[in-house]
Order: sequence, then structure tokens, then C-alpha cells
Amino acid sequence: MADTASDIFLGLGADGSRQALALNRSNRHGLVAGATGTGKTVTLQGIAESFSAAGVPVFVADVKGDLSGIAMSGSPTFKHADKLESRAKELGITDYAYSDNPVIFWDLYGEQGHPIRTTVSEMGPLLLARLLDLNETQEGVLQIIFRHADDNGLLLLDFGDLVALLQWANENAAELSGKYGNVTRPSVGAIQRQLLSFESQGADHFFGEPALEIDDFLKVDEQGRGYVNVLAADKLMRSPKLYATFLLWLLAELFESLPEVGDPAKPKLVFFFDEAHLLFDDAPKALQDTIEQVVRLIRSKGVGVFFVTQNPIDIPEDVAGQLGNRVQHALRAFTPRDQRAIKAAAETFRINPKLDVQAAITELKVGEALVSTLDEDGAPTIVERTLIKPPRSRLGPVSPKERAIIQSISPLEGKYDTRVNRESAEEVLAAKAADAAATAEEVAELGEEEVGKRSRKHTSLWSKAVSRGAKVAASGAAGMAASKMLGKKSRANPMASGITSAAGSIATDLAGPIAGRFVRNLIGGLMR
Repeated sequence: MADTASDIFLGLGADGSRQALALNRSNRHGLVAGATGTGKTVTLQGIAESFSAAGVPVFVADVKGDLSGIAMSGSPTFKHADKLESRAKELGITDYAYSDNPVIFWDLYGEQGHPIRTTVSEMGPLLLARLLDLNETQEGVLQIIFRHADDNGLLLLDFGDLVALLQWANENAAELSGKYGNVTRPSVGAIQRQLLSFESQGADHFFGEPALEIDDFLKVDEQGRGYVNVLAADKLMRSPKLYATFLLWLLAELFESLPEVGDPAKPKLVFFFDEAHLLFDDAPKALQDTIEQVVRLIRSKGVGVFFVTQNPIDIPEDVAGQLGNRVQHALRAFTPRDQRAIKAAAETFRINPKLDVQAAITELKVGEALVSTLDEDGAPTIVERTLIKPPRSRLGPVSPKERAIIQSISPLEGKYDTRVNRESAEEVLAAKAADAAATAEEVAELGEEEVGKRSRKHTSLWSKAVSRGAKVAASGAAGMAASKMLGKKSRANPMASGITSAAGSIATDLAGPIAGRFVRNLIGGLMR
């Protein structure tokens, strides 16, 4: 038994039936569940490498550090090799051979992979409010501050920009209130305190440039295999709200960036969301509704989302109802909650008259699971007790030396590794403050009338962008800038040029507040 051009082999049912995941139904999402130690991580690894072999890029969060081994070929000398080979023989996999997979390592902190960054502007006030645990009033103040930045051409790129703008807002609350509505210093102060706590968790690493280009998650290698994007999340898991909000932001970015494709022959990306319960823990009903809507809509973009969790009842019913492909490992009935989970899991499957599903869930051995997938007509198959196929890559983590070698041959080597700090809100506000201080000194020395005749020392970023825009338009590049205004912000490659190109800078400076507001409104629509 093996994968085919149209499906991914999962294992053999107790009746000898071939259990497989149809590629053209993989964007209908899925669930991999089971108690600790029942084999769900190995199952996830096997499914991910099969998607890669089929030319489908994969994103997976490595929360325990043991999924990084997917980058390396397995070996007869490694631990558990005899069990893997025995299982392959038992399943009739005649072509079983160890193999590696093309992998790109990512890390929000830039320690174990390429750093992942976004700009403060692209994250937007709604997701930031969720991340900072703001109340409704504080969220409204944050939205006003973002609107002020848009209206005044203040680019919110990195953490320092937001800190500087909040400080300015605290000092100028009355001015903001007169134009946009009530902004109180206590509300601004509360946001500042939350931001300080957020920064202490290392979250400031997440904001800045070069910002992530979503197409870099969609790469295939020269052999046509999809890259497996492995996010080092062991450190990130210490900040569970940051972890959950980051993955929600990533889903929103995918939804916003990718075109509609309906139901493709195979997905454009498969997204494995490990420790999925963190996305829903303490989430208000409005946010749960948002997640449900994002999951439902992103299917048409060709993205499959697989939730990986210990307990299937961690997933709200409205979301669980969209998960057509299910692999359920063993659950333990130690507590009343466990018993409810077993009953709930059993009721989600299409009935198999030959199988007592509720009893089987507690009896499954390691590497065994109840499997039900969507058939060619989109209907769930009858649940079968299934022996899961073994992965071909290494079980367990890579060594630091192996990780460094893989990083050195990454197709993105050098693109994100050096942070770029362009002139943005923090620098503009500092320069304006310096101008104001210098002007005050001159007024005291020369008088207000004399100083008023002089030109301003500091030219605002907006004015400079307009000036650059006029120059580029004169040279015939205005069309390029205009097209960028309708798309995503230009993101510089520091290895290619070291600085943002003139046209790209105009597109970012001028289109950023406009396009950024459009994107945030789109995400905001989902968030409501």
C-alpha cells in the first residue's frame, strides 16, 4: 500500500480496507486527536510528509521540538526503527524506504529558524486588542490611535512605533478626543501597561521588517515536493495567547492574500494547528464565531486546516462541524469529562454496525486510530479501526548542528534574518519633539514673530513620500506604485538591496495607510 496521485494512504482498517485522505477533499479540514502518548504526533508527521511528497506545502507548529526530525531521513539504527519497519510490512507497504523532506525552519524569536515578523499596522487594532486582553473601551481607543496614524502618514511598523504613538496619545488625549471621540489618559495608560507586559514575553520580536511574505510558505523544491514549514514553538508556548493570536493572524493573512480557487485537485497549503485548545481557551463567543468563519471561508482559498488536540471536545461544535477528515487516537476515561469526551467523539463518526466506537476509543493501542475521511462525493466514510502507517523521516528532533546546516541551505537564507529599521512613527515623533524643543528655545531667544518666518526643520514622512511620489511619477514609474497601492505593502529584501527601493518606498509610505486600513477592515469584518 502507498500514496497515490489522488490520495494519501493513512493505514489499513480492521477489515483490510484501505484508509486514505483524498487530496481534493483535504481543504475540507480535519482533526487529529488523542491522549498523550497514543501516537498522534507520529500520525501528524506521516500525514505531513505525504502531503509534501504530493507537492503540497505544509505548515506545522512544533510545540515539543520533536517534529523537526521530519527534515532528516529515518535510519535502521535509530530508536523504534524495528517497529516502523514491522508496521510497514504489516500494512503491505512494499516500497517502504527512509527519506527526508524539504524543510524551512521558522521561529518568532529568530533563534531556531527564520524570524517571522509582521508590522503593527498589518496586525491591526482588533487582533492586538485580543492579544493585549483589552476591554471594549480600550479597544476603541486603540482603533482611534491607529486611525490617527493612518490620517497623518505615521507608519506603524515595529513595537517602538506603537510605544511612541501611545506615549504621544497619552500627552495629547484632548486633541485626539476633539477629532475622533473620547480618549482618556487612563485608557491609554492601561494599554501601555498591557503592552509592557506583552513586551516582557518577547513579543516585540514579532513586529518589524522585513515582514513575512505569505508566498514563502507555498514553496516546492526542485523535485516538486512541497516544503514543510516547521515553526519552533517550544518557547512560544510559554506565551499561549501570543501563540494562539499569531496562528489566527496567519490564517487571516492566508485568507486575505490567496485567491479563490474553490475545491482544487490538491490544496495549496495544509496548516496543522497543534495544541488547538489554546485558540479557544477563554475566548469570548465573538472570537469563537470569528474563528469558525475564518475556517469556513479559507477552504475556498485551497487551504486545509487540521486541528491537533488531546481532547476533541476542546474544539467548539461550530468549528468541529467543519472538520470532515478525522483521525481519533485513544482517549482515557479517568474523569467524568473524559467520559463525556469519549461519548462526544463517538457520536461524530458515521456509524459502523460492526464496531462499538465508544468502547474502541478506550481500547486503541499506540499507533492505532479510528479513521473517517471524506469520499469523492464529499460524504464521510464509515469509521474504521485503523493501523496507522509509519513515517519515513526521523522520529525525534534534529541536533543543533543539523538544524544549522538545514538553515544554511534554506531557499530563504538571508531574506528575513537581518532586521530593517526604516523611518516610521517612532522616528517621526522623535524628530517632531526635537523640532518643538528647538523651536521653543528659539522663541524664547528671538521672539515668536521672528521664528515664525523660518521654514520648518523637520519634513514629515508623509511630505517626503509625496515628494518622492512626484519624482517617480515624472520618471514613468507611477504605474508601478499605483499597482502596489492596490495590493500588499512592498517588503524589502535586505540581501538584495539593503534598503527599500524608491518606488517600493512610495508604495509603502503612501499606500500603506490606505491598503493597510483596507486589510484591517477586512479582518475586522471577520472579527465582528
